[in-house]
Amino acid sequence: MRKKHSIFQLFSLFFLVASFSYAQEKTVPVFKDGEAQIVEGFKDYKEWIRHDLWVETTFNTDGDDTLDRMHVSVTRPKQTETEGLKLPVIYVSSPYFAGVAPDVDGIMWNVEHELGEPATQERVHPQVIRKGKRPIISNSHIRKWVPRGYIVVHSSSPGTGLSQGSPTVGGINESLAPKAVIDWLNGRAKGYTTPYGNEEVKATWSTGKVGMTGTSYNGTIPLAAATTGVDGLEAIIPIAPNTAYYNYYRSNGLVRSPGGYLGEDIDVLFDFIHSGDESKRPYNNKTVRDTEMKNGMDRITGDYNDFWAGRDYLNQMEDMKAALLMSHGFNDWNVMPEHSYRIFNQAKKQGIPSQIYYHQNGHGGPPPITMMNRWFTHYLHGIDNGVENDAEAWIVREKDSRENPTAYKAYPNPEAKDVTLYLNKGGNTAGTLTLQKEKDQKTETLVDDFNISGKEHALAKESNNRLLYVTPELKSDLHISGLSEITISVASNKPAVNLSVWLVSLPYDETSKLITDNIITRGWADPQNYKSLRESEDLIPGKFYDLKFTLQPDDQVIAAGQQIGLMIFSSDKEFTLHPKPGTELTVDLDKTNISLPIVGGEEALKKATN
Repeated sequence: MRKKHSIFQLFSLFFLVASFSYAQEKTVPVFKDGEAQIVEGFKDYKEWIRHDLWVETTFNTDGDDTLDRMHVSVTRPKQTETEGLKLPVIYVSSPYFAGVAPDVDGIMWNVEHELGEPATQERVHPQVIRKGKRPIISNSHIRKWVPRGYIVVHSSSPGTGLSQGSPTVGGINESLAPKAVIDWLNGRAKGYTTPYGNEEVKATWSTGKVGMTGTSYNGTIPLAAATTGVDGLEAIIPIAPNTAYYNYYRSNGLVRSPGGYLGEDIDVLFDFIHSGDESKRPYNNKTVRDTEMKNGMDRITGDYNDFWAGRDYLNQMEDMKAALLMSHGFNDWNVMPEHSYRIFNQAKKQGIPSQIYYHQNGHGGPPPITMMNRWFTHYLHGIDNGVENDAEAWIVREKDSRENPTAYKAYPNPEAKDVTLYLNKGGNTAGTLTLQKEKDQKTETLVDDFNISGKEHALAKESNNRLLYVTPELKSDLHISGLSEITISVASNKPAVNLSVWLVSLPYDETSKLITDNIITRGWADPQNYKSLRESEDLIPGKFYDLKFTLQPDDQVIAAGQQIGLMIFSSDKEFTLHPKPGTELTVDLDKTNISLPIVGGEEALKKATN
């Protein structure tokens, strides 16, 4: 018996040693300095497992009698199969993965017509030729995250690629679609091997913790998913997201195009992304583009209405709980920086863990990889790296690398104070901006001409097509951080007029390649909406109307030797409609001022202007 007992003990010891050795050989995520590291066993892309499936949603938007299914692809380390390893997910969804419509003549709205009148010709509607092969929807993000111990999931949004349904460009199905995928990753929704079959696929390799990221429309979808409050979506990193389609295609009641896409509107974007099942496109076009959008988008008045309110994610944030790391460029004139600021500001108010990264460039631009890594490491892997205690705001200074942002306690800078500057006559050449309000400055008039660009206005030494008011030359650098606000009283000689406002750094250097050298910030408004964004009325020629609106958020150091210029003009060649030249816009200087958020307040301005 003693001998048998000894053999049993030896066998047990051997089993424990073998089990321990096997456990030691398992490949697991590795963390150092609060970041997920590249792991040798996860690196070889040839060993990754790639497959696709269709996740059933809770909606039907393409006119058939079945619930829409979203096409999903998965890329995961082999260890999730061979060793039973469960990992968190980085999820990216997009309407662009299967291709977009060709940019043909006539796809955009014709902008050369009078304000308040319809376009002189209808748009053309090019068809998307769908592309993409199974099982790969996209290769984005996989080389960044799979080697660091994540599974990467992609999906095509409703009505695009092999996903069923219809695009709605901000409609509720574009929020519920990624929610369904996250529910599937947590075992709460069904996935199938084919679009219409019944063979199920389960995400047995998922921990259920999901992070989302993406740029532009792909950055909007993480926010859309987060507003549903779906369990399992722990963190999002939206990059230059469109957070309200009204703000994208309108500005304070004015029909205004996104920078670089003159004449685009929400129905144009619908055509641009509608790459889904060709047999479903006629129904989708009729139901969404030619009915809902046509009746709601209103290019005549530019007013805010229920159609636009339903496509504003700020109105849907009540249930949001996912940690937010927002990224944007201060000089993004496509998806303008107000889109990120408004959501970041509300998330803070709701107590959601939030940080913001701003750079000085244009559209796109993710945070440094180390910031993204720390964010996902903490919220998806549960590593206590202290990221939630990092600085709230990270801003890339004017000449710094985007990989080297400066940390601030908050954005706007807590030391910024609003400073009001008043306008003094001389705007057709260059009037002055002063801290003291001078009486009896009376009115000054400009004549609209859309043919003249904003740059040309800023370069002109004298012009009757714009008004310009400038500070004294700065003797030292001046830091602006936050939202500038203009209070303005205007009259027009016609029932409708465009109003454009630029804040510029002068002298305007047209040879400079630095995007921060000339334009500080901008804004646009429709005087017809002086009462409300939801209500416009024809202007009585010669009558003055008072407006107040903010320009785009900014954080910029204006260099010594420059002057800050407030430029007021009418039609903006790159952004607004183009009515026939000749409309007169008159500004009451005594009732107009600009408030600038200056770090150090009035004293800093006095010091800088000596």
